[in-house]
Amino acid sequence: MLEIFLGAVVIMFLRIADVTLGTFRTLMVVQGKKVLAGVLGFFEVLIWIFAMRYIVQHLDQTINLFAYATGFGLGNILGITLEQKFAIGYVQLNIISRNHIQEIAAELRSAHFAATNIPAEGNEGKRSVLVSIIRRKDQKAVMKLIELIDPNAFITVQHSRPYRGFIHGARK
Repeated sequence: MLEIFLGAVVIMFLRIADVTLGTFRTLMVVQGKKVLAGVLGFFEVLIWIFAMRYIVQHLDQTINLFAYATGFGLGNILGITLEQKFAIGYVQLNIISRNHIQEIAAELRSAHFAATNIPAEGNEGKRSVLVSIIRRKDQKAVMKLIELIDPNAFITVQHSRPYRGFIHGARK
């Protein structure tokens, strides 16, 4: 009985590992990091094959199927949590503030973040859209800075993959 339980635990941990690697591999694909994505994919699939081999050899043990599913779920949670912690890459913030756009731009610039003010027009007349491309790991700090100035600012966040040129703040 102990052997059956330990086998299920091994399957669960193998699945947690391969799904966590899969999360990072997907991020590397999106970021255009081919070699790293390939290396992560190799280990992801290798771990998955070991888990599947054990399951196929022990199909009569229902606990293994539950361990596989549990590992998949926990691997997603762990993978997303770690990915958010590492915060690899860049995001583009689009900021619209009714009365504080110049103040937000000045604060971002003084904190060494890029801020490009783009004239715009909406239902309520002329506005500005402040665009800032920042490292993902700086996103929380930048959001706090904006919210201190204007807690009602409208902000959108998009994944950004710079093609070329200077990214202000990348040398921080």
